[in-house]
Order: sequence, then structure tokens, then C-alpha cells
Amino acid sequence: MAEIILSLLRHSEYYISGYSSVDVKKSVLECEKRLDQLSIEERSKFDEETLVNVDNIKKRSTTSQSSNGLPNEYIVVTIIVAARGDLEPPPIKSSEELKNALQKLASVSSSNIVRAEVLWTPQKEDDSLTEQEMLEDYPLLYTF
Repeated sequence: MAEIILSLLRHSEYYISGYSSVDVKKSVLECEKRLDQLSIEERSKFDEETLVNVDNIKKRSTTSQSSNGLPNEYIVVTIIVAARGDLEPPPIKSSEELKNALQKLASVSSSNIVRAEVLWTPQKEDDSLTEQEMLEDYPLLYTF
């Protein structure tokens, strides 16, 4: 996860929108259930998953739908974290606030991270989301 956050911080000129939320749970089991639910919700928005990396074991899909044929527009990166302690990210209404939220997330000790997932769509190098697809699938994103 740290590598992804570092890469996002290095390329802040590409941020166009963001969103953050916190859901506090009293137990690790409740936290895991909520994280599973969020992961399924986010992954259900994908047309396909062409790369999965769990515990550093990578699996690539050998079959893939063709790209949408539209000009490259957008990709969406979703970071879902279950962590111990106070991890209240600020509301994100600017690229600077997104950068601050990522820095705060990067500063969380790995010993306090229960589980983390980084999802992005689309995953194929030659594919992208149109603005309309992004707005339909991710209505909570705040555009800067």
C-alpha cells in the first residue's frame, strides 16, 4: 500500500477528484466484515478484474474485453483501510486536501493496519473510464 500512496503523491498533478469517509467499528471482526462489504461494493463497479494481488501473489486474467475505444479519460483508485486508532481523514475538496489525506494515511504505522486494499479501474493499460462512467459509478467523488 505504501508504494501506491507514494506513487499517487508523486503524481498529484493528475488528481481531479476525491472522496474520504470513516466508519468506526468496535471490534476487528466488525471491521473485517465492513471492509469485505466495501471491497465487494467497489469491485462490483468494475467491468472486469484483470489483475489480482493478494499477499504478494499476483494473478492476471488471460482473457480480457477490448477497451472501450474512447479517448483516454479517467481511472479511479480506491484505497480501503482497516486500521487501529484515530485515522480521521479530512474531507477532500481540493487536490491539496487529497494530498494531505494520502500523507496522513502513509504515516499510519504498519502495525496499526489490520488490512488494506488498493483497487483501481480500469486495470488494462489501454482502457479508461469516460467522464460519464466515472460520474455514474462514483457519485460521491468531489471534483476539484
